[in-house]
Amino acid sequence: MEIQSAQKSHAQSIARLIMQAMNYDCCLYFAGPGNTLDDFERVLTGLVLSDNSQYSYKNTLVAVDEDGEVCGVCVSYDGGQLHSLREAFVKAMKDNFGRDFSDIPDETGPGELYIDSIAVSEKCRGKGIATKLLNAVIVRARGMGLPAVGLLVDKNNPKAEKLYGRVGFEYANDNTWGGHPMKHLQYVF
Repeated sequence: MEIQSAQKSHAQSIARLIMQAMNYDCCLYFAGPGNTLDDFERVLTGLVLSDNSQYSYKNTLVAVDEDGEVCGVCVSYDGGQLHSLREAFVKAMKDNFGRDFSDIPDETGPGELYIDSIAVSEKCRGKGIATKLLNAVIVRARGMGLPAVGLLVDKNNPKAEKLYGRVGFEYANDNTWGGHPMKHLQYVF
């Protein structure tokens, strides 16, 4: 298993794993009535292929197995760039689904490399891939000179919270995303 920077050729695999991380109900919420997960995947794949989107392949690390298959993804970016990176998402939702998400609350801000999405495919779980991706993002944040790495974890997902705690993430504050109560965790240097 190798952790590497994502390539455009990984876009569809990245989009599918981001959708898994978001959870499918949330994806359907963004797509709106009358649209499907396939519709959302098509739009999200376009955002992954974009150079200036929070979901861009340029913001993504992938775990690739010996056959070249993407088994895990971790999308992260400077939290201070959230608004400019989110513009592509807001435009894509409006253009494709007629839905306006310009007032979506911020889940991050300046001073942290924000982990927007992390997911490992079902068949690759239990092999330490998520830990390797998290550690690679921590190294990336150090290289960028940012003082912390942050993420949100659903309060109803203690298994994920335990994983983040083992890596060194600690509770920072409460937050909400997509109507779900979340904990904001940080790995502070």
